[in-house]
Amino acid sequence: MADPTATPPPLAELTRVFGRIGCVSFGGPAAQMALMHHELVERRAWLGEAQYLRGLGFCMLLPGPEAMQLATYAGWRLRGVPGGLIAGGLFVLPGALVILVLALLYGAYGTLPGVQAAFLGVKAAVLVIVAEAVLRIGRRALGRCEAALIAVLSLVALSVFGLPFPLVIAVAGAWGALRLSGTGTPAPPAPAAPARGALTAAAGALVLWWLPVALAWAAGADLLYEIGRFFSLLAVLTFGGAYAVLAWLADAAVGGFGWLSAAQMIDALGLAETTPGPLILVTEFVAILAGLQAGGVWLGLLAGAMCLWVTFAPCFLWIFAFAPFLDRITAQPRLQGALNGITAAVVGVIASLGLWFGGHVLFGGDGEGLGALDPFALVLTALGAALLLWRHWPLPAVLGTLAAAGLALGALG
Repeated sequence: MADPTATPPPLAELTRVFGRIGCVSFGGPAAQMALMHHELVERRAWLGEAQYLRGLGFCMLLPGPEAMQLATYAGWRLRGVPGGLIAGGLFVLPGALVILVLALLYGAYGTLPGVQAAFLGVKAAVLVIVAEAVLRIGRRALGRCEAALIAVLSLVALSVFGLPFPLVIAVAGAWGALRLSGTGTPAPPAPAAPARGALTAAAGALVLWWLPVALAWAAGADLLYEIGRFFSLLAVLTFGGAYAVLAWLADAAVGGFGWLSAAQMIDALGLAETTPGPLILVTEFVAILAGLQAGGVWLGLLAGAMCLWVTFAPCFLWIFAFAPFLDRITAQPRLQGALNGITAAVVGVIASLGLWFGGHVLFGGDGEGLGALDPFALVLTALGAALLLWRHWPLPAVLGTLAAAGLALGALG
């Protein structure tokens, strides 16, 4: 078991590990959380099990991409504000660069032959990763019958009744406060920057967050200002990850602002699902296409940069402002119970994402409904399960193998 009092890693080692995590963090939040658990808790013992689960529940409370914020929190926990900036930044950067290239290619050439076939293999691998994440995190977070019940009810509430994610989390937290109080492990002192220093960094992040938006407004760059303002608002309201706001994003981008067509929006989501990093990077794709169609490559690049900035700068703000107080919060029995309830609900949330993604991979569809079972997707998923769960291949090898298998099946079809 990890020793939470172990010596923090040097910044160079932290940079290397989170750079690798950023490059292979395919599969959305479930797979990304599982990957970080494997790397930080099981393999390197940089965080203890209780620390990881406490941080996970905390990040689920925040607006924005929870996996990216979990990476930022882990970096902050290990090496203070510099560690948080490195971990969070490297979690986003590889996927952002991939999305940039794909968006420019898409804008120039439209859909690319063979890419979707390769993507089907990657999606099949992702589906297996998500299933493994549900099992792995569930075994650790559901130690009590009531916690398991919270997870099941959260899954039903989200997948069957379509209840809002913030409502599900709020109810789980209230239940945990009443019924699961005092079940957690007291947190050790955080080997991070003092609270005052972290709050100073948070204040700086707040100013930097809005500075490009203000500059775009002052320069009369209407599209850049529009993108900065809209995606800043979206960043504040993105509770529960990208899936919670995709409908709003699609409605605004297609019907409200007219930045792109409905078909382009569906393609954007498909591309974002098959790149490393948080799914909310779909916003970068949308912004780049909006800029390309409004003013060419340079405006597309500026629009993408503006979108990335206002989407992820708030994430650092939330972590640096509130993480220093997490140990004090979890020392309170009621609040600690609330976090235990939220952590249990996270298992149901991940399972609901797995069901959604599984339907999307295995049955396809047009973005609004499911189609017929795709036998190629079923074969690829079975292959991925054999390689990852049975043979225990490393994740990059599984992704590469299934992408190649997807290309081969696509050529046969």
